[in-house]
Amino acid sequence: MGFIALGINHKTAGVEVRERLSFAPEQLPDALQRLRDETGTQEVAILSTCNRTELYCAQDQLDAESLVAWVAAFHGMTADEVRRCSYLHQEAGAVNHMMRVAAGLDSMVLGEPQILGQMKDAWQAARTAGTLGPHLDRLFQSTFSMAKQVRTDTRIGENPVSVAFAAVSLAKQIFSDLRRSTALLIGAGETIGLVARHLYDQGVGKIIVANRTLERAAVLSEPLGGQSIVLNQIPDVLAQCDVIISSTASPLPILGKGAVERALKQRKHKPMFMVDIAVPRDIEPEVGDLADVYLYSVDDLHQVIEENLRSRQGAANAAERLIEVGTDDFMQRLRALAAVDVLRDYRNKAEQLRDQELLKAQQKLERGVDPALVLAEMARGLTNKLLHDPSVQLKQMSAQGRVEALALAQELFALTGNAAERAPQSTSLSDVAAADSTTGTVHPILQGK
Repeated sequence: MGFIALGINHKTAGVEVRERLSFAPEQLPDALQRLRDETGTQEVAILSTCNRTELYCAQDQLDAESLVAWVAAFHGMTADEVRRCSYLHQEAGAVNHMMRVAAGLDSMVLGEPQILGQMKDAWQAARTAGTLGPHLDRLFQSTFSMAKQVRTDTRIGENPVSVAFAAVSLAKQIFSDLRRSTALLIGAGETIGLVARHLYDQGVGKIIVANRTLERAAVLSEPLGGQSIVLNQIPDVLAQCDVIISSTASPLPILGKGAVERALKQRKHKPMFMVDIAVPRDIEPEVGDLADVYLYSVDDLHQVIEENLRSRQGAANAAERLIEVGTDDFMQRLRALAAVDVLRDYRNKAEQLRDQELLKAQQKLERGVDPALVLAEMARGLTNKLLHDPSVQLKQMSAQGRVEALALAQELFALTGNAAERAPQSTSLSDVAAADSTTGTVHPILQGK
């Protein structure tokens, strides 16, 4: 079973493309099952945030092209369009990538903690949809553990650097004294919660939270002494708002150019600062064409974020080293698990041979055959049957020129001496055979002589 991570992020695609390739929460159950069924992938999960969309898959035979074609068809794009802006990681590369994503090393904001929660949501969605599977589940659990270790063993999460923090930093540049400003926050998710906390800590004059449900808005606004409204009340309060920051999962824009124009007239064209963190966007892009409006998207926050990254770079280097070790450890454990299946099958086969020889011995004893002879025959028969298939396989591999098979057999059976060096290089194949398949005679190589 191999792993594939296929995706796009803020480095490879602009916000317009990320909008087209995003998966809304209500789409995920159907998308997960279709991805599994239509591509023949055994285990799948989908991570979709404002900055990235990624598919995590476990397959017997890795087939990235089928995943690219599926993504393109699902979103009404061509395979070339998806291929141009996507990246692909396989096997250990996929493991390493998932760990880096969960630790915040691949985020727009280096070390931001929100992505770990979003990856856990992706894991839970796949689990609920029945598309997770044991191999992908094991990888997710190792990924979560590594992200926790990075947080514990490095200083990557000490400074409050995030999209939310960057948005508030920009607001402070537009309005030097936030204590006289009113902030309208649209949405009530985790990112808006962080924005609200940062604004509150900066002493913003008033916070208004607008959400689809009033109850959810109240949960966020009331502890901060703010006001809660529903989305259709936004036009009523827009004119009094200096800072507007939006992050919802709405498929359509919530704030249009006309509503902002009317608010600006009421404000006598006092500037308005807006940040649209959502993908798809909550604020119509045309709003940015209005005078007295400073509209930023998540991509526009990049410069502010870059200035705050330097303090985390040293910690990120240490985190990269931890993840390299974690990737190697996971792959070693994965290879060890593969041996478990082989050992189980071999043990079952050996037990079947044992039962066959035991039954024959019991039948001979019932007929009165000397017990000593019966035991000797059973031991000899069991030995010959256990060694027959390995002997035949060694003979075939040697015939194919795979002389290293002798050294592997020596290591596997814990034999002394160097059988590979002793094996003649120019003799007939019968001289190198580990056993004669007709007589069951054991070759000295397997006897350790």
